[in-house]
Amino acid sequence: MTRATISADSETITVHIPLTFRKRGGRKRVVTPDGAAWAPRPRVDNAMVKALARAFRWRTMLDTGVYTTIEDLARARRLAPSYVIGILRLTLLAPEVVEAILDRRQPVELQLDDLLAGFSLEWGSQQRFASSVSEPER
Repeated sequence: MTRATISADSETITVHIPLTFRKRGGRKRVVTPDGAAWAPRPRVDNAMVKALARAFRWRTMLDTGVYTTIEDLARARRLAPSYVIGILRLTLLAPEVVEAILDRRQPVELQLDDLLAGFSLEWGSQQRFASSVSEPER
């Protein structure tokens, strides 16, 4: 479906590549017309990494008694308790999934919004995330 044309002056080549952009989790994603796999370079999903860091830091604060309840933590951080609960839930991810996110190996389709919407608490059920990750680049 790709076509190229040469201009009348024989100096300019125009290449037409049909593709679409889909918005996914606030990002645009390139989708080729034949469904061919196109993988961008792995990159750190800063939003997901920050959310994981907050989750584990907040859990430590709750465990050590810095804050006694989630409501206390939310009030101190000036956040809604429902948001704090959603972020804290990330501490229940399987270690393989957390490592994949930190190593930039999570599937491109996996977004923070997906995790905040809910996931199975059983690590075995989370294997679909861990099994679909690629090997880290060397």
